[in-house]
Amino acid sequence: MALIFTAILVGMVLLAAPLRADGLEGCGSHIKYGAPGRDGVLLCRLGYALSHNSSRKVADWVAYRLTKEKMAGTHPRSNNFRADPDLDAGKRSELKDYKRSGFDRGHMAPAAAMKWDARAMSESFLLSNMAPQVGPGFNRGIWRSLESRVRDWTRARGELYVVTGPIYLANADSTIGSNQVAVPTHFYKAIFDPTRVEGIAFILPNKKLKTKDLPTFIRSIDDIEDQTGLDFLAELEDTVEAIIEANIQPKMWPRP
Repeated sequence: MALIFTAILVGMVLLAAPLRADGLEGCGSHIKYGAPGRDGVLLCRLGYALSHNSSRKVADWVAYRLTKEKMAGTHPRSNNFRADPDLDAGKRSELKDYKRSGFDRGHMAPAAAMKWDARAMSESFLLSNMAPQVGPGFNRGIWRSLESRVRDWTRARGELYVVTGPIYLANADSTIGSNQVAVPTHFYKAIFDPTRVEGIAFILPNKKLKTKDLPTFIRSIDDIEDQTGLDFLAELEDTVEAIIEANIQPKMWPRP
C-alpha cells in the first residue's frame, strides 16, 4: 500500500509545471515547484534564485536545485565576497557592514554546493546570498554540518530542491553596519526530494549550538511557512503539498 501511495504522489509531482516570474527568468530549474514569495527583488543566478528584502538588506529566501552530478564538481572556493551590483546602493549590504560586526557573512546557497561551475561558485559570494550569522558554533559549526548532510543526501538521492532563509521573531530589531543589515533570530532550511516525494525541514536559532543536537531542530515545512509568511511547493498538487508540508520527519534522513 505504501508503495502504491508513493507511486501516486510521484505521478502528481511530475505534473507540476515549471514556474516563471519576472526577475526569475532562466531560474525555472531552481523554482520548479514554486517560488516561495515574490514581494522582494527577484534575482536569478546560475546556481540559485532569490528574493531580496531591500529593507532588511537580506534575502527572504534563496532556492537552489542540487544534483548528484553537481556534487562531483571540483572548482575551488573563490572567496570573492562583494556587494551585489544588481541591487541599488543603500538597499543592499556592503562589505563594510560586516567588518568588525561580530557576525560571519553566512551563505544561504553554500559555496561548497557550487563547485560544479566557476560562475556559480563566484556568484555564491555575492552579499545578496549572505546573512549575518553567528560564527563559532553556528556558521562554522552546526550550519556547516547541515549543509554537508544536504550534499551527502544529494549524492545518495540524486536530486534535491532546497530553500534557505532567515526568520525574525517579534521585536527582532538587531542590525549591523551603516546600512542596518538585519540580523536574523533564526534560519530555516526546507529540503524536498521529488523522486521519493518527501521533505525535511529545519529551524535553527542564530546562536552557538552543539552540532550533535541538529536532529532536535527538525520541523515541518508548515512551521517555516507560519513563521515567514512564505508559501513552499505551491506548484505541487494541493493534497500532495499538504501531506509533505505537514509531515515532521521523526529522525534525520540517513547518510549514504
